[in-house]
Amino acid sequence: MSHHATPVPRHRAPAQPTTDYDVIIIGAGSAGLSAALALGRCLRRVLVCDGGPPRNAPSPGVQSFFTRDGIKPAELLRVGLAQLEPYETVEVRRAQVQRVKPAGRTFTVEAEGKSGRTFTATARKLLLATGVEDELPPVPGMRDLWGRGVLHCPYCHGWEVRNQPLAVYGQGKIVTGMALLVSRWAPDLVVCTDGPGHLSDNARRRLRQQKIKVNEEPISHLEGTAGGQLRNIVFQSGEKLARHALFVHPHQHQRSTLAEQLGCRLTSKGAVWINKHSQTSISGLYAAGDTTSGPQKALLAAAEGMEAAIAIHETLTREECPK
Repeated sequence: MSHHATPVPRHRAPAQPTTDYDVIIIGAGSAGLSAALALGRCLRRVLVCDGGPPRNAPSPGVQSFFTRDGIKPAELLRVGLAQLEPYETVEVRRAQVQRVKPAGRTFTVEAEGKSGRTFTATARKLLLATGVEDELPPVPGMRDLWGRGVLHCPYCHGWEVRNQPLAVYGQGKIVTGMALLVSRWAPDLVVCTDGPGHLSDNARRRLRQQKIKVNEEPISHLEGTAGGQLRNIVFQSGEKLARHALFVHPHQHQRSTLAEQLGCRLTSKGAVWINKHSQTSISGLYAAGDTTSGPQKALLAAAEGMEAAIAIHETLTREECPK
């Protein structure tokens, strides 16, 4: 009677930790949904935690997004979510992630669902796609007109306000750079510094060359329409400057404190640092979109989400397939 010995595999795949998901994506904007799509197509088990409306929600449209120019922000995300439906391994939940705990080679996420109930879920990899929040200057009226009469990006909005009388708000080097950029769209442009402008002689000369005026009067408030259009910049002296739109380059902070809680390395400007494989300074934790440094555009965030998804899938594959 012959015994057929079962061949012993020379290499056994290292046992993979058992987790609820392969990847948890925190954030459901362009970066998060794009990553979820790519990972779903890789048959990865993915949970997307959707924390609510995106930063560009007040904007009338997403511009310069190839094949989607002018689409409303909410519609872009609606299409993105709808296109995840065929991928059964991808789950999207309305949830605010409160805590992330690294545990060996896995992560535990604690989140509050939309009913207010908390739940925990585990994953082998994590992707932060939580974006940033803009800190607008404390000028009355600025927040009300944000996204329509007060704008942050000439690439996003310059075309819509071209050839109209415009203004740029700010001081120093930042306002000079922004004004020179915006002058492409506006023959009538005024820099409003809201008090001393801290402009170098060279900056003033460059602005003059481009026929850009400088007004250093303190600003009282902005006057606009109920629909969010700007009408006048009102100075403390009572004088008014009629403008169609005002560009501002606001400070920003991370929309979520998770990166800080976890001790991720940040750049000098407060963005989450990543290496060329979209990984943060913490192994297994990735980041994409406006959370990281670089130009902030929905199209670029979507591309970064895709890049992160590929890096995550390839890392998971290496862990599953022994050398």
